[in-house]
Amino acid sequence: MTPPTTRPAASSDEGAAAVLTHADGRFLRGGRPHRVLSGSLHYFRVHPEHWADRLDRLAALGLNTVDTYIPWNFHERHPGDIRFDGWRDLTRFARLAQRAGLDVIARPGPYICAEWDNGGLPPWLTGTPGMRPRTSHPPFLEAVGRWFDALIPRVAQLQASNGGPLVAVQIENEYGSYGDDQVYLRWVRDALVDRGITELLYTADGPTPLMLDGGTLPGELAASTFGSRPAQAAALLRTRRPDEPFFCAEFWNGWFDHWGEKHHVRSTESAAGTVRDLLDAGGSISLYMAHGGSNFGLWAGANHDGESFQPTVTSYDSDAPVAEHGALTPKFHALRETIATVLGDAAPQRPLPADPPLLTPRTLPVTRQAALLEALYATAEPVRAPSPLSFEELRQSAGLVLYTAHPLLPRGRQEVTVTGLHDRAQVFLDGVPTAVLDRETASFTVDGAGQRARLELLVENQGRINYGPLLGQGKGILGGVRVERRLVHGWSMRRFPLDEWTPRETARAASAAAPGGTAGFAHAHLDLVEPADTFLALPGFAKGFVWVNDTLLGRYWEVGPQRTLYVPGPLLRAGANRFTVLELERFGEHVALLDRPELGPTEQYVETFD
Repeated sequence: MTPPTTRPAASSDEGAAAVLTHADGRFLRGGRPHRVLSGSLHYFRVHPEHWADRLDRLAALGLNTVDTYIPWNFHERHPGDIRFDGWRDLTRFARLAQRAGLDVIARPGPYICAEWDNGGLPPWLTGTPGMRPRTSHPPFLEAVGRWFDALIPRVAQLQASNGGPLVAVQIENEYGSYGDDQVYLRWVRDALVDRGITELLYTADGPTPLMLDGGTLPGELAASTFGSRPAQAAALLRTRRPDEPFFCAEFWNGWFDHWGEKHHVRSTESAAGTVRDLLDAGGSISLYMAHGGSNFGLWAGANHDGESFQPTVTSYDSDAPVAEHGALTPKFHALRETIATVLGDAAPQRPLPADPPLLTPRTLPVTRQAALLEALYATAEPVRAPSPLSFEELRQSAGLVLYTAHPLLPRGRQEVTVTGLHDRAQVFLDGVPTAVLDRETASFTVDGAGQRARLELLVENQGRINYGPLLGQGKGILGGVRVERRLVHGWSMRRFPLDEWTPRETARAASAAAPGGTAGFAHAHLDLVEPADTFLALPGFAKGFVWVNDTLLGRYWEVGPQRTLYVPGPLLRAGANRFTVLELERFGEHVALLDRPELGPTEQYVETFD
């Protein structure tokens, strides 16, 4: 018989032994046979006042565990300013899970992917010249060590051996999809142990030899991530780890969306059938996502398919069993029945909660406020440099930067080329909209008059890449701007870190200039007796950002697929409420509050491994 853990249990001097262990191909919890039935729910994507409700819904689904990533950049937006309060109160979230009867699995990275901006890594770190993230590069390890010094002791206090709900901690995240620096991977494992983790450690990787070769560690449980063909994944794992339990650490029962594509769904029959196959094979599982939530603010990440940049939408509904606003979907009921059927008498019996209340639909007229360029010029002071500065050089993570120069334009048609553009630029010549650029190298033509002109590029960071070799890529204008072959010099940059604006700064920007033109700020007002959830639609608007009272809700964009933004009831209040819109291109006449989400035309998610 194999020992109950592949890593030696902690001595009495080091703390209690792990509660969740494994032996002979099965999990043991407190020494008794156990099956992990988990679901992913990210505290950073759910309003804190909804944490308890959403955790109860996972328990009603028949799950016994919740897992969550821990995004470094969410807790340490600026170097040294590490916060665990309010929305970042990981301990409160874990204790609420414990109250709901759920075990907790923590996934602290330091890299998490999760379709989250920069994969959870702070841009102030990855933007450091010469930084090599997710490797044994000493400056990276030093930074991770400082972060783990603050984080991991808090996580350790939540361990089941200390009376808490935490039963397992993941080492890094799908590292075999990224690199093969085993020195780094072992360093992360040792960093967790050295800071007090005694519960089960595991790795999670896609079910291919390449990914498992790069991401697993001898002596630590190897889990897999996939959405189909569980027998194939189990067979591969058992050729390598015959005595370990089969654990799907992410079962993709839905998928995320990019702007300009369709809304990805997975049929209830497909998801439930694969879960049944996995459980019938004796496997343990974590549903990714059990409840997706939202990419509030500007936290949505992005992908790159090798040819084009793919920003992720604000919604993270993910076609999950528990919808973005907490409703129980047909997939929820099918998976609940599947779990109950497979487990039989061992299945937990929890009452089904009612769907959350919603506001009655209504339309709100829009009042236009400050015009776009005038408001931007009046709101921020310029930073001057010979060449365009990146977001990183400007010490700005997200939002907008307005680049302004005054090049001499010879008479006649002139080609202007922008290189290293990340991600999207609206071009103005002497204040007139001229072009929209969305390629890394993009050109447009202008009519020169033999004199200097005011050239403005309003550049939007649409989300940092969260997966693959372009992780950590910079934002802004990383190359230069040319008129024909001649570089343009003498730039001023104005910073607009929208996600860090205080309510006073947002109000100041919206009133910084007179109304005018087709873009800028606008307000809509809502009076309520009792707040509740709602869905915000912006018909006729093109692209921009919305604040609800004091909170930046997120991006909207007419290219879809997402047509509504989920507004959690806790963001509203009894009495007067204000919606503030920053529209970049074209105003609509009103906004609408709906009683259902509109996430766009759908297409079936298809799993691939590249």
